[in-house]
Amino acid sequence: MELKNKTIVITGAAQGIGAALAKRFATEGANLILGDLNSISVKAVAESVRGFGIKCDVAKEADIQSLVSFANEKFGPVDMFVSNAGVCFGEGDHSASASNEDWQTCWEIHVMSHVYAARAVLPAMIDRGEGYLIQMASAAGLLSQIGDAAYSATKHAAVGFAESLSITHGKQGIRVSAVCPQYVATQMIGYEDEKSKNSSVLTPETVAEAIFQGMQQEQFLILPHPEVEQFLQHKAADYDRWIGGMRKLRSNIIEAVGSTKIKDMHKLF
Repeated sequence: MELKNKTIVITGAAQGIGAALAKRFATEGANLILGDLNSISVKAVAESVRGFGIKCDVAKEADIQSLVSFANEKFGPVDMFVSNAGVCFGEGDHSASASNEDWQTCWEIHVMSHVYAARAVLPAMIDRGEGYLIQMASAAGLLSQIGDAAYSATKHAAVGFAESLSITHGKQGIRVSAVCPQYVATQMIGYEDEKSKNSSVLTPETVAEAIFQGMQQEQFLILPHPEVEQFLQHKAADYDRWIGGMRKLRSNIIEAVGSTKIKDMHKLF
């Protein structure tokens, strides 16, 4: 997809993958509208890419509608919407032990924000016969995130919604990509400077480049960590064996670090 002069909206763009995508797309000449709860940081990122930064709570449909309306006003119809915002809370005990509030927040941010974005831009995209929706999911949406059932369940739902979008609207010119990385050096897993000496923990810039390259090929499933495809094949080939392997992995993690907190256990990989 040619990005020059295209209008692109990115949520969760104050840092991490969202900010890296904004900078990568800016090099292609895109017009950028960036949304994030952190209004100060998102405006700073926007300034660096000559775009606009807007405070946006993706759990509120009205905020996403306002973001799209602002983009239409400043640059014209939205050509691409990148639903990137995400959260990760973990769980204190058993798989249902996270609070109702945490479960609801994961649902709103990982699933409903994608629904709200599609509602806001799909009708005009369908009328024009073209458009691109980038849904930030996770390898947890294909496999599972040990120690966070709410994250895993809602990321599975995000992948399912992306599939529905592509199945339903692919012949109407709507391209859809579901992005499913593993660990990325962001604040979500405890990285402050977005750098890592662990080769399995990718920088946001590396993920942004993988997304850009995947878009050029119009891939539905974009895997910044290529090994995820192999893991998925193992899961599909023998589900029971895969579950057994995940149980063993969970036990090994607890033995090594004493918990399944994401900021600790990712250092084992």
